[in-house]
Amino acid sequence: MNKSESKYFNTATKMDLALISLLKKKPFEYITVSEICKTAGVNRSTFYLHYETIGDILDETMRYLLNDFLSYFSIDTKSIAFNLTDCELNELVFICDKYLTPYLTYIKEHKEVFKTALLHNKIFGCEDIYKRMYESIFNPILKRFNYPDEDRKYVMMYYLNGIMAIINEWLNDDCKKSIKDISRIITICIYGLNIKSI
Repeated sequence: MNKSESKYFNTATKMDLALISLLKKKPFEYITVSEICKTAGVNRSTFYLHYETIGDILDETMRYLLNDFLSYFSIDTKSIAFNLTDCELNELVFICDKYLTPYLTYIKEHKEVFKTALLHNKIFGCEDIYKRMYESIFNPILKRFNYPDEDRKYVMMYYLNGIMAIINEWLNDDCKKSIKDISRIITICIYGLNIKSI
């Protein structure tokens, strides 16, 4: 990466972080280009060099958050996504502390952004993200566990909607319960009360 590309990406990151910071204070629909520029320490012309609309920066910020989210997981955890067809089945059980703790930690540390994303999931492109994840991760995992092809999307929606309902309730309660407690609740909901620690 040359110096000008580095400067471009540094400025884009500043604006992503500015939008995240502003989302902690107010809903997305009330955030202006001027506020983003002021918070990022850039001028309006710089904003328009990078984006056409606030919607464009929102898209980029979501990509930034997804990359940041992946950084919360250990390297061996991330590598499983690239090895879904060859790894041991027990490595594909993601409802456990190894995966839930970094996931819930990230949500708690970015709770205002997640509250906004849940309220405006169409704006944040959540459906699109889910479709890509379904095709590249969830579907191959369900296939490995021998779920019939025609049932997989229903099974996945059951898991995702249940987990997201718990997350939503936790966010509405300002993440007062500990990460450990929420991880335990999710695990119990998926496996039942008699499950031993996974």
